[in-house]
Amino acid sequence: MTDESWAGWYRDRHGSEAVILTTDGQQLRIRVRGTDFEGASFDGLGPVAGVTVRDGAFDLADGVLGDCVLEWDLPLPVLVSGTVRQATLGCLLSLRRADPDLYLALHLDGAVYESNRAEGDFAAALATIQRILPPDMHLQTCIACAFSDYFPAPVRGLSGGLACFRGAKDAYRDVAGGEEVAGLWDRRTGFVQEIWSCREFEPRPAHGAGTGHRGAFPLELA
Repeated sequence: MTDESWAGWYRDRHGSEAVILTTDGQQLRIRVRGTDFEGASFDGLGPVAGVTVRDGAFDLADGVLGDCVLEWDLPLPVLVSGTVRQATLGCLLSLRRADPDLYLALHLDGAVYESNRAEGDFAAALATIQRILPPDMHLQTCIACAFSDYFPAPVRGLSGGLACFRGAKDAYRDVAGGEEVAGLWDRRTGFVQEIWSCREFEPRPAHGAGTGHRGAFPLELA
């Protein structure tokens, strides 16, 4: 995977500054006030190994950035009437509470398609947007891909816990149900961000085999 960089803003009680978020689809990285942070989830960004954080510079919660707001934009591929177009996804994430508040807004051709104002994770927020898109428009990201799934469990994280099975495509095409996903779990290629997209994307089937543990997209209600 090739790294992507997204311009944005970081804000906390100490002030605000422009930042660059960088990801390879799995690991996130950001530099704030000269300090480098990284993690697999947006709510799990901790200082990189060997970095000492200056006392009072940040409000860390369990060693990761907390009591802050992140805002950024990224290009997002959308299939429109059979043609892939590049939309812009605006992301606003507040980590000022015990549970993160996430808001997403998809911009394309002057129209804006919004998630709810306080979504709990990227999967739910993207599902909300997909539901309100016109019938001929479909998100082309990992959350909507035929080869991605979550481990069968009652909860999931804010982001980054989505398993990719692009290295076991044929096996995953036959999977329908949590037990079958659990049996295939060790064959996953790795974990990906829900807002990531790669060249091996295929649309998720609407029902039956290949819908895995989480079902079709967007099956769940936000």
